Amino acid sequence: MTAYRPGSPYRPGSPGGRRPQSSSSAHTRVEEELHEMAGIDFDKVTIKHNPSVPVLYEEALTHEVGSVISSAGALCSYSGAKRGRSPKDKRIVDEPDTTNDIWWGPVNTKMSERVFLINRERAIDYLNTHPRLYVFDGYAGWDPKYRKKIRIIASRAYHILFMHNMLIRPTEEELENFGTPDFTIFNAGEFPANRYTTGMTSTTSVSINFKRHEMVILGTEYAGEMKKGVFSVMHMLMPKAGVLSLHSSANEGENGDVSVFFGLSGTGKTTLSTDPKRKLIGDDEHCWSDSGIFNIEGGCYAKCIDLSAEKEPEIFNAIRFGSVLENVVLNEDSRVVDYSDDFLTENTRCAYPIYYIPNAKIPCVGGHPKNLILLTCDAFGVIPPVSKLTSDQVMYHFISGYTTKVAGTEDGIVEPTPTFSACFGAPFLILHPQKYASMLAEKINHHKTDAWLINTGWIGGKAGDVKRCPLKYTRAILDSIHSGALAKGEFENYEVFNVAIPKQVDSVPSEILHPRKAWQGKSEDFDTSLKKVASMFAENFNTYKDQATPETCSAGPTV
Repeated sequence: MTAYRPGSPYRPGSPGGRRPQSSSSAHTRVEEELHEMAGIDFDKVTIKHNPSVPVLYEEALTHEVGSVISSAGALCSYSGAKRGRSPKDKRIVDEPDTTNDIWWGPVNTKMSERVFLINRERAIDYLNTHPRLYVFDGYAGWDPKYRKKIRIIASRAYHILFMHNMLIRPTEEELENFGTPDFTIFNAGEFPANRYTTGMTSTTSVSINFKRHEMVILGTEYAGEMKKGVFSVMHMLMPKAGVLSLHSSANEGENGDVSVFFGLSGTGKTTLSTDPKRKLIGDDEHCWSDSGIFNIEGGCYAKCIDLSAEKEPEIFNAIRFGSVLENVVLNEDSRVVDYSDDFLTENTRCAYPIYYIPNAKIPCVGGHPKNLILLTCDAFGVIPPVSKLTSDQVMYHFISGYTTKVAGTEDGIVEPTPTFSACFGAPFLILHPQKYASMLAEKINHHKTDAWLINTGWIGGKAGDVKRCPLKYTRAILDSIHSGALAKGEFENYEVFNVAIPKQVDSVPSEILHPRKAWQGKSEDFDTSLKKVASMFAENFNTYKDQATPETCSAGPTV
């Protein structure tokens, strides 16, 4: 290896910085593999395989316009016009081996094998025009028995550093013996799809081919497409192996008790699963196997809008050398990031290795969950602060994935708006939601896991009329769940939803535990609100009735 000494003629990235290769010199295993499988011309393209973090910084800063280093040491990168996922441009190849398994519809749109190959060829042609390509080999899944080997091929160093953080990084020995990847992602996001190609609705295309074990990205440089692409792949492969894939966070107590948290944006999933008294297994994607819980990822992808050291110190302090900041605004001179600035997007993000979180559990695995926490933020004031669910009710509420958006959270939202997302992550599902729900209920019953529905939203009235349930009460409820005290308490039935609500929780006023008793307005207004929410649940669930079990259908609210 050539030494880099200040003042010497060597400069990182310059021709003098690497050993010249003659045309007859042996090529690396990875170069040969890329040439064989994709026709990558290694005589014209420099291929950097699993480059180090400092090298990726140098590459991004040298070759990617706008890349800078923040005052905290993170690499600030920009994803171009697309600053979020493009779910309407997601396609899955319709082929005989998987066509009967896939949940076709708005989430999963069919693509022909021919169109996939056209896009694949277009992506590879573009990658071949690049003077340099980056390859990262890593794992999805911390359990060696179930982990999948993922290969990323990209034209941007930013994308490789992102996936270096988000996948599980192999040791030198593992990399040497990596073998054939289980799935390969061709990221040619800098180059557009041809919108006149059959089935294309824009210049963006994110397509998955389970037969070829490949994913192709065109027309979007947003790195989150790779992360969620891997998650979608795991949503297909894991259930086929008898393993349940979950869009969730997970942590572990001092006694080894594991809790799994589900919740859409704004429900408090990240805040509540980040607990100084408990170790973090992961913040977003997990699997539940016969051995227990394991994290799919090797890193975290945190929202940064309005981030502060006071509110979220663990995330704030994880933003340092090696982390990737996406689409943030920073001071031109000091390079200090203004996390409140949403000029480019509200979806500012940071990707960092999970070991940057001080209380992360490495390896990111745990036993079978003792508690399952389904989070919602109900703005209508009718969902109890906490209720205990049966396994059938878990299936129903898991498939429903309910929360509400309130005024101020998004443009155009002027009153509480219900949001339903199957399995708390509909855009990433491959199979019908009932498949995941049935596996979840089976595991809950087998391992005697307690399941809870927690409302972090409004109690005593609608949003705008009363204050949101104080965080201290929600944390007290969680503490009671984790200590085991709540499960041993006395419960009563809550009308319409027919869930069990506790009569008492330590450090929580008993009057807020029952929504009707907590309601501060007229009784008839409560009845109207309760009926409205129950009807919304029933209407939403009509989408899934065709394949839902009778037990699941009967576990919803009675309208």
